[in-house]
Amino acid sequence: MAGLLSISEPTTVNDKADDTSGFVPSTLHSAKSATALATDATQNQTHLNDHKYSRTEIAELFDLPLMDLLLQAQSVHRENFTANEVQISTLLSIKTGNCPEDCGYCSQSGHHRDKTQLQAEKRLAVDKVLAAAKRAKASGSSRFCMGAAWKHPSHKDMPYVIELIREVKALGLETCMTLGMLDSEQALQLADAGLDYYNHNLDTSRNYYDQVVSTRSYDDRLDTISHVRNSGIHVCSGNIVGMGESRDDRIDWVHELLKMPKAPESIPVNLLVPIKGTPLGDKVLSEGELPVLEWIRTIAVARICCPTSYVRLSAGRESLSDAEQALAFMAGANSFFYGDKLLTTGNASQANDNRLMQELGLTAQIAAPKAPKVVAVFDAASGQQSEVLLTE
Repeated sequence: MAGLLSISEPTTVNDKADDTSGFVPSTLHSAKSATALATDATQNQTHLNDHKYSRTEIAELFDLPLMDLLLQAQSVHRENFTANEVQISTLLSIKTGNCPEDCGYCSQSGHHRDKTQLQAEKRLAVDKVLAAAKRAKASGSSRFCMGAAWKHPSHKDMPYVIELIREVKALGLETCMTLGMLDSEQALQLADAGLDYYNHNLDTSRNYYDQVVSTRSYDDRLDTISHVRNSGIHVCSGNIVGMGESRDDRIDWVHELLKMPKAPESIPVNLLVPIKGTPLGDKVLSEGELPVLEWIRTIAVARICCPTSYVRLSAGRESLSDAEQALAFMAGANSFFYGDKLLTTGNASQANDNRLMQELGLTAQIAAPKAPKVVAVFDAASGQQSEVLLTE
């Protein structure tokens, strides 16, 4: 079980170079100093960080006793991130409803609007978006995420999107957008404007994907992620658990992340919020929801397999108790959304989040937005404005 850590079956120390069994209770190390033990732990963790997990190893992680899995996940987390620090984002829908995609979980799909009764809205005015961004910053968010219910942004949408990126960044916030599919040229335009993250979830495994959406393929999603990666924008790509998929599908999803040239820098792990009138929402409401502990297992496995990525506790969090949220953070989640709403679904209240963060001793990470690649330059002599491409 290379790379896996289990405390349920203590082992003796050996000199095998490929031994990454990990944690050995201190009672077996009576002859070793604390310094030596710390050195062993650091060397072992470095090996784990460099390890590319196979599908079999991912499945073995899922099968670990929960306490063993959480211990390993928290150890990986602390090796790569500041302990007890979380990244906080705010999500705003900048264009709501009547999406041409038929995603079975989404109330914004035009295919389900007769049942969900969601009222479509036009693009939000720039000043309204900026007002929301200012409120987000004042509340403690470091990243402002903007989502539009599009299959892909049109040519006429791009100036609007680019203006939002530049104006929000000028407030000192990191920026993230989710606008549907992108081609390579659109990704480069967003990168030039300075976009920090682009969200495009895989949602599930390749095998279960056709049970979720039919209006775009799994490879379409991977192509967009590739365009984003190649442009220099950080990738935000996660999943939605609890849509009726099997554990094998959750294993395959993690494995898909590891098949990428580089794992996404941000990985939202959502729990389906079943919305009446959507095909998958109705299915789950009828058949029963996924146990929360399986969601937490998925978070922990994602943390272990993608040690340097932010793992975001996303949709579904509003249904968790304080203890369940604490377990999710113990599992390695170190990012979540502020605000009472995630696009069209509910979210935990900000006041409740502040209370829980204080009780758990969590602190908010400070924003560190990237500079735009293209900046506006005003020539005072001629009165003309032009754009300059910055070099790295």
